[in-house]
Amino acid sequence: MEFIKIHTRAMLPPKDDVYKVIDESVKDIKDGDVLLITSKVLGIHQGRCVKIGDADKDKLVIEEADKVVTSHLKIGSKNITNVPKGYMILTLKDNTLIPASGIDESNANGYYILWPREVNKQAKEICEYLKKKFNLKKLAIIVTDSHTIPLRRGVMGISIGFYGLNPLKDYRGKPDIFGRPLKFTTSNIVDTLAAMSVLLMGEANEQTPMLIVRGADFVEFTDKENPDFLISIEEDLYAPLLKVFEEKKA
Repeated sequence: MEFIKIHTRAMLPPKDDVYKVIDESVKDIKDGDVLLITSKVLGIHQGRCVKIGDADKDKLVIEEADKVVTSHLKIGSKNITNVPKGYMILTLKDNTLIPASGIDESNANGYYILWPREVNKQAKEICEYLKKKFNLKKLAIIVTDSHTIPLRRGVMGISIGFYGLNPLKDYRGKPDIFGRPLKFTTSNIVDTLAAMSVLLMGEANEQTPMLIVRGADFVEFTDKENPDFLISIEEDLYAPLLKVFEEKKA
């Protein structure tokens, strides 16, 4: 399996064209490849940029969030929370646990970059564009971002949307090495590929916001648009912790 980094020019806020960048930079893509793209690229493509100074970031974070953690601190009528060693609003957005609704200021040239809207739909459009351009039958797109996980330092990659592949590898019913059938195990393909790819794409001035995974024989390509991947809070193993997040109040 190969991980092929794609160097591009800088995407320029407040709005730039990801298809022009793809045409300039993606020259060698093959059947069976998976293309990973950072969320920031698509946020800029959609014009999801707010000039720093034109908006209060905390209010913007809460506006963008689906749910927030409530605590004793408030911004206007909105409850927020303090975190150890600093200040951060903890949020759920698009079924993802992410600080600050995923809003980012790095490599943003004086703008807040918001997450793109309708990420799966955008991934599908890019996938179909590349399939047509390169005459491909099997191709998948994964949109990535960096996030943190509890009880670990540092950031790692996660997917925030995808198209063209089955996100899970199902081991249920298959035997372990002693013949015991597995009852619950499924492997998360999209987030695993996102984690490795974000590590290789980097976090600073690398200008490699896209990456091709080639030779991933475990990927099952599909045109199904709504795979059974996301879990509600009520069904989640971590429901006792996630229930501290509350719906935003009007």
